[in-house]
Amino acid sequence: MLEKMRDIEKKVLAGERLTQEDGVRLMESTDILGLGHLADMVRKKMVGDTAYFNCNLNINYTNICVCRCPLCAFSRNPNAADAYLLSLEEIEERVRAVNCMGVHEVHIVGGLHPDLPFSYLEKMLQRIKGIDSNIFIQAFTATEIDYYADVSGISLEQALTRLKNAGLSSIPGGGAEIFSPRVRMIIAPKKIPGIRWLKVMETAHNLGLYSNATMLYGHVETPEERVKHIIAIRQLQDKTSGFLSFVPLAFHPGNTNLQNCKGTDGIDDLRTFAVSRLLLDNITHIKGLWMYLGEKMAEVALCFGVDDLGGTGIDEKIVHAAGATTPTQTSQELLARISKNANRCPEKVNSIYEALL
Repeated sequence: MLEKMRDIEKKVLAGERLTQEDGVRLMESTDILGLGHLADMVRKKMVGDTAYFNCNLNINYTNICVCRCPLCAFSRNPNAADAYLLSLEEIEERVRAVNCMGVHEVHIVGGLHPDLPFSYLEKMLQRIKGIDSNIFIQAFTATEIDYYADVSGISLEQALTRLKNAGLSSIPGGGAEIFSPRVRMIIAPKKIPGIRWLKVMETAHNLGLYSNATMLYGHVETPEERVKHIIAIRQLQDKTSGFLSFVPLAFHPGNTNLQNCKGTDGIDDLRTFAVSRLLLDNITHIKGLWMYLGEKMAEVALCFGVDDLGGTGIDEKIVHAAGATTPTQTSQELLARISKNANRCPEKVNSIYEALL
């Protein structure tokens, strides 16, 4: 590692927690190979040489959303020609179609629809569980849960308890973006603030629900704002131990109102994964979604702190609406091959990292 980073390297090797100042120095570092080396050592210490993936169906139940965030290419106004809302029957049909092919995990996120009752979410989960009680459901971002609880006049605790009773298994990490109020005013001015996102997750964790955490990077944020975001997640994890993985998401500017942002490059992606791994000493898994990275970059990311490639992703819509050029789904065989190419041992799991055959 570069000489000016030797003090940080000594901390990592000694197992000492890195500070916010350390994180900013790392996030600004040009020593990509040095960062990768340190992150890979930490990854190996935490999970060995296993690379995880899951087999899942994506359901984006509506693209109608009251937020209409500048960062989003997926959302629509209710009167748009391509606006949609899936019926419960359509959702059930999609799940049945893949369940008979051995897909036993469903990931569900959607927009903040102004006319949907909270019961729509409950009934959706109940119908999916009615197909097969063993289906694992990871559903609804903190933003969705907060919105639908609020418009239905119920508390976060009530909303999360009702969803859990209806079949919710875990919560995805979406909607976190960057917690900085300055950034959120630019990229997602109507979305709940970062402190509220953290409150939803804390409430969920206290009710026994695990979740992921994300960071959308590569738009208007600074290195300092990235690091503060990661540290805020680390602080909540110290309290709840409810985050299972951290998911850095590279911003795709295509078809958004932030197309002047250049997005990320490979060096920035690898740096962000490595720094995330080094700072998050209390979260076991770092997820590098192949759908965001592509097959070749996903292989490289497995050497920069990443140990989870994400899911097969059947029927993903959101990142592809923003111009992602990866396929909308892949096979278990390809994810296993990516893992083996990086000298890892592939393991299929569900989203709480229970091993599956």
